[in-house]
Amino acid sequence: MVLNHVWGLFTHPREEWVDIRKETLVNKHRYLSHVLILAAVPAISSYVGATWTGWSIGELDSAKLTVGSALLMSLMSYLAIIVAVFIMGAFIHWMAKTYGTDPSLIKCIIFTAYVGTPLYLVGIVGIYPSIPITMTAIIIAIGYTAYLLYIGIPRVMEIPPERGFLFSTSVVCVGLVLLVSMKVVTAIFWGIGIGPVYSF
Repeated sequence: MVLNHVWGLFTHPREEWVDIRKETLVNKHRYLSHVLILAAVPAISSYVGATWTGWSIGELDSAKLTVGSALLMSLMSYLAIIVAVFIMGAFIHWMAKTYGTDPSLIKCIIFTAYVGTPLYLVGIVGIYPSIPITMTAIIIAIGYTAYLLYIGIPRVMEIPPERGFLFSTSVVCVGLVLLVSMKVVTAIFWGIGIGPVYSF
């Protein structure tokens, strides 16, 4: 099963990357379902948290979203994750030749999807929105995602570790640019009235 690799990426990631590389050579398209399934974790969790639990700061009452607004926000975040994975996969594919490898576009997208696994799973904290817990969990998830990226690039792309380090660093830079771009797009949407609607 495609999701079997999730456990392996946390328990023995170095060996798991090799297994992922071998298996995706046989049936690449089946592995794209990984991102479609796991991207739903933060979307569903944030919907539940925004409509049932609500966000609260200190002693203030919890702020909740209307069902329609929460559904729209969750759907947009789900689509944003999927689009981000495909964009990052395309960038990795575009940069690959510079670092001495020539993977297919689908292989690069699958790799990106698996690298993001900790970020999908940390979305579960959205069920109980708490700023300290959420921020701590996100920092840990980002750190482990970076770790998976740096050990995964050389194994999946089959390049020397020193090239893999440079390749991974380039990917991190592109990822930061993409993150800032997504924030700008979010601000634009909110500016034209497509944003959260609170229930009182």
